[in-house]
Amino acid sequence: MENNYTLLTGLDSYDTPENLPQSRLFKLMFNSRWYFYAVNFGVFCRTGRLGQLGKLDLEAQIRMSGINLRLTERCGSRVHVRGREHLRALNGRPVVLMGNHMSLLETGVFHAVAREYVDFAFVVKDSLMRVPYFKDILKSIGNIPVERKYPREDIKTVLTEGKRLLSEGKSLIVFPQSTRTATLEPDKFNSLGVKIAKSAGVPVVPFALKTDFLTQGKGIFRDLGPVHPGRETWFEFGPAMEVTGNGKEQLQQTIEFIQDRLEKWFKNESRELK
Repeated sequence: MENNYTLLTGLDSYDTPENLPQSRLFKLMFNSRWYFYAVNFGVFCRTGRLGQLGKLDLEAQIRMSGINLRLTERCGSRVHVRGREHLRALNGRPVVLMGNHMSLLETGVFHAVAREYVDFAFVVKDSLMRVPYFKDILKSIGNIPVERKYPREDIKTVLTEGKRLLSEGKSLIVFPQSTRTATLEPDKFNSLGVKIAKSAGVPVVPFALKTDFLTQGKGIFRDLGPVHPGRETWFEFGPAMEVTGNGKEQLQQTIEFIQDRLEKWFKNESRELK
């Protein structure tokens, strides 16, 4: 694989090049998930080591995430990104980005897709802060850890810490559905993101993604699910919205944005497979 992984630098949109070949080793391993996870684990360890050394800066985050993006492409998924002009238009202003959560893939490639224009943090499980390398990566980025045992306490933590991070100029990514799912369930899409944005006086930016190239496994392999060559990967960002009133309108617009994109992407993919 080539050495330049700043694949999207300066681009408002991106599509996997038509002539990009799949990995020969991936093919020789009969499209095995273990090729993907072996390479991905190597990227994870290298990223963690950079965190330990205090060298996981913005450029390094984009570069390492770009390797994951190119790995996804080399394993048979065409990647498409739209709406980065909306991120560029923020001019560094902090925002709350709200979108659907489909697989672990998005956290691995989100830096390549968005960090050029937005310095952001995730809300993560507190247990990850005790995992070697993970803790170094998360500390470098400045995420918000929650225990997920006491929902009310977690909400207070996210509201307080989210407002603090936003006041310091860092944006926050919120997955209102909490759990990973291939479908959007509007009734489970909570309003936490708009509450944080309203409290901090910042806009919300809707995003939609389709990352079912990587799906959830079972049992002890829950986080090492199958890969699906041929399934396309999509990221799209909408324009920033100022929160008005109780934020109900912005929440609904975000839900509709995601529903519209998912319907279009799945329909197009289904048509191409016929």
